[in-house]
Amino acid sequence: MSVEPKKTREACFSKLKLFLVSLAFAFFAKAFCGAYLKSSITQIERRFDIPSSLIGVIDGSFEMGNLLVIAFVSYFGAKLHRPRLIAIGCLVMAAGAYLIALPHFLQGQYKYETSVSHNTLVNSSESALPCHSNHSLHEAEMTVLDDQSACEKEAGSSLWIYVFVGNMLRGIGETPIMPLGISYLDDFSREENTPFYLACIHTVGILGPMFGFMLGSFLAKIYVDIGFVDLDTITINHKDSRWVGAWWLGFIVTGTVILLSSIPFWFLPRSLPKQGEEKSPSKSTELAPVAEQENFLPEENQDHSGKEKQPTFQELAKDFLPSVRRLFRNSVYSLMVLTYLVAVNGFIGMITFKPKYLEQIYGQSASKAIFLIGILNLPAVALGIITGGFILKRFKLGVIGAARVSISASLCSFCLLFAQVFIRCDMAEVAGLTVTYQGSPNVSYDHQTLVSQCNMGCSCSAKHWDPVCAYNGMTYASPCLAGCQMSTGVGKEMVFHNCTCVGDVMTAGMNMSAVLGQCPRKSDCDYMFKVYMALSVVGSFISACGGTPGYIVLLRSIHKDLKALALGMQTLIVRSLGGIPPPIYFGALIDRTCLKWGTKLCGGRGACRLYDADAFRWTYMGLITGLYFLSNIMWGSVYCRVVKRHKKLTLRNQAKENGHEGGGEANGHANISIAKKSDDTEKESTI
Repeated sequence: MSVEPKKTREACFSKLKLFLVSLAFAFFAKAFCGAYLKSSITQIERRFDIPSSLIGVIDGSFEMGNLLVIAFVSYFGAKLHRPRLIAIGCLVMAAGAYLIALPHFLQGQYKYETSVSHNTLVNSSESALPCHSNHSLHEAEMTVLDDQSACEKEAGSSLWIYVFVGNMLRGIGETPIMPLGISYLDDFSREENTPFYLACIHTVGILGPMFGFMLGSFLAKIYVDIGFVDLDTITINHKDSRWVGAWWLGFIVTGTVILLSSIPFWFLPRSLPKQGEEKSPSKSTELAPVAEQENFLPEENQDHSGKEKQPTFQELAKDFLPSVRRLFRNSVYSLMVLTYLVAVNGFIGMITFKPKYLEQIYGQSASKAIFLIGILNLPAVALGIITGGFILKRFKLGVIGAARVSISASLCSFCLLFAQVFIRCDMAEVAGLTVTYQGSPNVSYDHQTLVSQCNMGCSCSAKHWDPVCAYNGMTYASPCLAGCQMSTGVGKEMVFHNCTCVGDVMTAGMNMSAVLGQCPRKSDCDYMFKVYMALSVVGSFISACGGTPGYIVLLRSIHKDLKALALGMQTLIVRSLGGIPPPIYFGALIDRTCLKWGTKLCGGRGACRLYDADAFRWTYMGLITGLYFLSNIMWGSVYCRVVKRHKKLTLRNQAKENGHEGGGEANGHANISIAKKSDDTEKESTI
């Protein structure tokens, strides 16, 4: 007779492990697609010729989708078939990923701005085209306006809406995975195993961003219209600020992975027996997480009968608002949500524009910047998450210990982040924008400064961005603005000769030629970049060490019957106020540091080509540092509140124990009075 329970137990365990593996893969798939979108932000911005502020709106549409359904999914979904809801969510996410890729097949080939005529691209003989000495400035400015309707259609200026809607669908589909998946796992696993399971899930999940950024780096080197154009005629490479990689291909790949992740959830049951419930519960030490959970929450509303009543939909709807009120009376929960909100504002703004930051401040290509984030920062985060979970399990830390680990990690990572503010390179030397044509620092940043005595007779357009690097180490906005008279070669191998402006900062007789592309940064910039990346990687590891402990503090501060709702409301608030606004206001403020805007085919303002590096650095790093400073102050408040609550509940439990052992009626009444007083003072902070 003892064989049958053993088989049942093994089957139960196998289903729980199947759910654990499936949930980890779902976390990987959604993070894979989300990180790939982050890595493709620059490519999408350039492809649709839109500013960073609008890119921020597109990036925030994921959280907008979450905002639409998260509260209802987390509350009502907890009473329904949770694995099946997760499977449906994965299908919706896959559809959103495919929709994001659709504009590539609807718009024409990518036409980047260039001041070099097509005749020069296909003719290998010498041409006298760069300096338009026989054209008027008006003609140079108006050449892009010949066919207004045709260029609007070619640019596909409104097709970014597909990306917006597709990303919103991703947000809607992702909604059930976190609150329903985590609550399902926590409901049917041992309490002491939950931290380790969470660490495993998040560790596997963090591989998604790593692979997403690596895929983004790989596709950023592949031209957007690969297979449809002759690459020999392309005059730009993947290091150019006008280059657009094959961004659309990644969404087809990630959408397929998400689709596959939905399959196991269709075959999982609605509920499972509690892991290890057939064993008699043993008394845990005060430091054990299960004991901490029992002591950290009041006894009311805790049902140990094991019976699960199936409420009606009307009863669920009627109880929704009272449940929300009960939830937010929990001061620890409310403070932690606010702390996460501020920290996520800084994190989202940082990760969204970090590739652009590495490009503009340290002169790295988009492909290399994305690759380094994926291969260095994200593994450090994964290692930090699993380390935090191991620390909790190894030392059997309760709520107080978890809070100490989390706040210590937050403070240390903030110190490293603050140091990164002062790591910088010299600004790129671009004639007429960051320096004058004579090489001295330029402070006006006006379009008129692009015109100098050396190119005044060329009738150049100040709108074109077609940078060339001269042998004097200076970059010029276009061959015409460099005063170049002749060109040889085709495609990327084109060389411009007799550039009059180059001679302004060179001695007579030296090479007055220029080649396509911006000049590389000075050699000391590579050293500063390595220092920055080292600080960034160590900071990422330390910050991630506090992730799992902080999550445990949140889980142990709420009652079981409100766990799914609490996680859902946290996701709702953090995603809506911490996910939507940061890319928008970060992007809008970064746009203010732009020195040279690109020009659309129809003559309108396109994506930014060059930023004021110092202003960009202070804006970007200053915002991030300020937000993380505020989150550390709030973490201190959370810790003080957790300690205060723990002391009150310890006093209450001691009073009850003394009441049972006192043996006297008066002593019992006195202790009950002490316990009741403690309960009254704690009422504000409990559910």
